[in-house]
Amino acid sequence: METNISFKSDGVDIVGVMHRPDDLKPGEKRPLIIATHGFGGSKIDGSMATVCPILCDWGYIAVRFDSRGCGESGGERGRVICMDQVNDLGNAIDWLATQDNVDPDQIILLGDSLGAAVSLYTGGSNDKVSGVIAVGGWGNGLEKSKLQHAGEGAWDKYQDMLKRGREHKAKTGESMKVHRFDIVPIPMHMRDQLPDDAIMEFPVDTAESICSFMPINVIGNLAPRPLLLMHAATDAVTPTDSTLEVFQHANLPKDLILLSGLDHFPLGTADKRLYNVLRDWLDLHFALK
Repeated sequence: METNISFKSDGVDIVGVMHRPDDLKPGEKRPLIIATHGFGGSKIDGSMATVCPILCDWGYIAVRFDSRGCGESGGERGRVICMDQVNDLGNAIDWLATQDNVDPDQIILLGDSLGAAVSLYTGGSNDKVSGVIAVGGWGNGLEKSKLQHAGEGAWDKYQDMLKRGREHKAKTGESMKVHRFDIVPIPMHMRDQLPDDAIMEFPVDTAESICSFMPINVIGNLAPRPLLLMHAATDAVTPTDSTLEVFQHANLPKDLILLSGLDHFPLGTADKRLYNVLRDWLDLHFALK
């Protein structure tokens, strides 16, 4: 059963969808999995729209929502600031923990790409989180950005963009707008996997926010709560090294799975290997009664 939900985050209206298993009984409590979308995406993107119904079919309560500035949620459209998204996820946890059938002691975060980074940071800094699943994520925004702009002269061009953005804001008081592919390059053959409502223009503040965002600084605090890291063995968008660095900074219990034959946005493929790993991990740490 799908129901539309809404809650406030720092005064901003956040909207989402809750998936409840049909066999839930009155008063029964079950684990909740909160799915967080990637950069400039939304609750309707392929990853979110695929994973939440599957989790619900397995018997978990699942939620997907639009972070502020994205999809149907409030806030300035396109103003994606990493710590704002952490606040949105934290406020989602607080609100959802009070809802019928949700076990507040079993709240798991599942993030995709930027949503994975946000989930990692939230898990390492919020003791209400019971576990984290990060798919195609990263933990060091600066190093991740360098790897994404590794071509000849590309990093200098990126830094020049940031510099021009700071100068523009100092002169006008407004943020300079930049194209999404100038922040996060995506190969041409993968661009059709972006959702219909994907944001294509962002303030340069978004790029600054990503470079300064460091989930690796807090992910060690998640333990002894469990962590599952999954990444395409060769990822054309977020370099696989980004997840390897997270694994090095995390503490046990932690699992790292690299999957060949997949690329970025693997959740949307419903790949059996990936989903078998996901289900086994959930059965191990958050088995349904």
